[in-house]
Parts: sequence; structure tokens; C-alpha cells
Amino acid sequence: MDTIIVIPARYGSSRFPGKPLAPIMSRSLLERVWLIGKAVEGVSKVVVATDDARIVEHVRSFGGEAVMTSPSCSNGSERAYEATQNLGSKADVIVNLQGDAVLMPPWVIGALVQEMKRDPSVHIATPAVRLNAEQYKRMSAMKGAGIVSGTTVTFAKNGNALYFSKGIIPFVRSAPANGEPPIFQHIGVYAYRADALKHYIHLPQGMFEEVEQLEQLRALEHGIPIRVVQVSLQGRTMWSVDNPQDVARVEEIIRSEGELV
Repeated sequence: MDTIIVIPARYGSSRFPGKPLAPIMSRSLLERVWLIGKAVEGVSKVVVATDDARIVEHVRSFGGEAVMTSPSCSNGSERAYEATQNLGSKADVIVNLQGDAVLMPPWVIGALVQEMKRDPSVHIATPAVRLNAEQYKRMSAMKGAGIVSGTTVTFAKNGNALYFSKGIIPFVRSAPANGEPPIFQHIGVYAYRADALKHYIHLPQGMFEEVEQLEQLRALEHGIPIRVVQVSLQGRTMWSVDNPQDVARVEEIIRSEGELV
């Protein structure tokens, strides 16, 4: 099974212009994400998809491969698809790894690749990690304070997603006997069969996607199953870079927990 990781990277972020080139300790944010992609087992190619020549030049400076895509791409999945088309890629599986996922453990991505290999019927795969009681408590407090960060997911016995939400699902009306609520936090990385990605990007936005602002709901609303792969972070802390203030937090995590790769 031929697998490619595509890292969408835009220069013109409204909250953090030039974010992919921002230094995080000794390396740029984008180089760190590229190194994470390169560390994933079973992947034949890692490529950055961008709409800016400055990013292409930077990627080439550290030995990576980049491809130009249209500024009109509305999300990372569209950019990942266009990148594979521009490359003439014949990959069976395309992984969309967000360009700001600077603390994404490589084994989390690897779990998606392995699931796609294990079960040829899977169209799209994405990971989730179960929250313990303390993590659930912290998320509940955060949501109660009006902070929308953090997505949860419920899934069927076969692992296919039932729903993703910015709210906490399921609602815990009765505490489980073991004290651990069945709350799974979604991790925003996706593996697609090539034909599933092509199908997905041509679908119209659905009403649940519109109100939740979660693009994966488009697939569910149109009947495309998404396999949820349960993973462990193995004690690592995840943190994305959305604004300049996040850089200091990421550097603090790296100093405390060590480099991922």
C-alpha cells in the first residue's frame, strides 16, 4: 500500500502570519512537522503543500519536498488532494497532517496507516484518545468557561464514528461503575483512501458541519464512514500553534518532555 503524507501550510494565517516559518527552539515549526511525518513507518513520501513561494524555498532549504497549490483551497483536505494531483501521485492512502501539529506523535499517525492496511474497507481514518476522569473534569471546566477548543467523538462497536462535536459527547448522566467516563478526544489528523478524498472534497457543506465548524462532519452527513482509531499519547502533551503566544508553550513542553523525533 503506497502512502503519502501531505502537510498543508499557508503563509497568510490571519492570527499568525508566516506561522510555518516561525522558529521553535532550533527549528522552524514547519520543519518540525515535516520531521514528524518522516518518522512515521510505512510512508513512502512526505510533501508540503502550500500557496506561497517563501514556504517552498524554506522547505527545500532543509531538504524537504514542496508543491504549489491554489490559494483558493478552502481547507487542508482540498489542498492535500490538489497536491497529489499536481504531483501525479498514485498513492493508495493520503494522510492530511496539519502544518501546525508540531507535537503530533508519529505513532499516532502510524496507527492510522496500520488501520488502513489492516482493513481495506476503511475509507477515512482518524485517531482519538480516551480521557481519564481528571482530563474530563478539566475539559468540562474549559467548555463551561466558553472555550471551544477540543473536539470529542462517539463511535459504534465497529469503530466507525457516530458524531464529532465541539461539545462533550456523550453527556454523562450516570457515572460509569469504574469511574472513567467514555469520553474520547479527537485528534485532528486524517488518512484517506485516494478515491474517498476525491469524493469528499467535491461534496457540499452539510448543516452540522456549518454549525459545528468541523469539516469531518461533511463526510458523515453524506454517508462516508470514518474509522476512529483509539491511540495512546504515551505520556506526551499535544499542543498546536494557533497564535504567537503558543510558541512559548510548545517550547516549554519540548524542554520538559524532550524531542519527539
